[in-house]
Amino acid sequence: MKITTTIIILALVFAAIPGSQVYSQELTATEIIQKATDKVNGKSSIGVMKMTVVRPSWSREVSMKSWSMGDEYYLILITDPVKDKGQTFLKRETDMWNWMPSISKMIKIPPSMMSQSWMGSDFTNDDLVKMNSYVNQYTHQILGEEVVEGLNCYKLELIPKPDAPVVWGKVLAWISKEEFYQLKLEFYDEDDVLINRQESSDIRQFSDRKLPAKMVMTPIDDPGNQTIIEITENDFNVDIKESFFSQQNMKKIR
Repeated sequence: MKITTTIIILALVFAAIPGSQVYSQELTATEIIQKATDKVNGKSSIGVMKMTVVRPSWSREVSMKSWSMGDEYYLILITDPVKDKGQTFLKRETDMWNWMPSISKMIKIPPSMMSQSWMGSDFTNDDLVKMNSYVNQYTHQILGEEVVEGLNCYKLELIPKPDAPVVWGKVLAWISKEEFYQLKLEFYDEDDVLINRQESSDIRQFSDRKLPAKMVMTPIDDPGNQTIIEITENDFNVDIKESFFSQQNMKKIR
């Protein structure tokens, strides 16, 4: 009787501990990816950030503002430098457009261009829409656990589903067990060769949640090349409607 009672008490104690092994075993790989996606997106958000493109002999900065609703709708406005100011990028589900005010031209970005550099950085066009594709376009498997940035993380493998419209042949993701921060991502081509590595750090409070404020994308075969994105503001669950994410609004948003 005492043994049975002790077992029940221990089970209740472990179940109440956040991030305990009992809790972690209840989550599937897909649920972990979904929680990490929801953490970054929220129901909606407005953010301000700076992107620094670093090359061995030069660097340049791009400032921008972003709006999102769920993981289907994004709008990004370039606010600096002057030559790029007013340029916008719109994502609706899996479709992307680019409005270039300097030439008054709206460009639809075709699937063949999704692997190309975004704004001359080490991020690709696909990196702007990948959050949704991580959940829907890949199968997910937990490979194990590792420590990243001092936090215990799930290590997951993401493999594209057959005929999925994605760039990468495989993605490895390290997601913290307690807060579901995406702390590291590795991107592999179809031959299983590592191409890019993204590392996140500098966890800060943004609105109602904490998130990494700094993301560094490093191309493996280009020593000295990096792209750094630093988030300075991020408000979540703001009042925003689907109609905001339109080609008409791309031309007038400020």
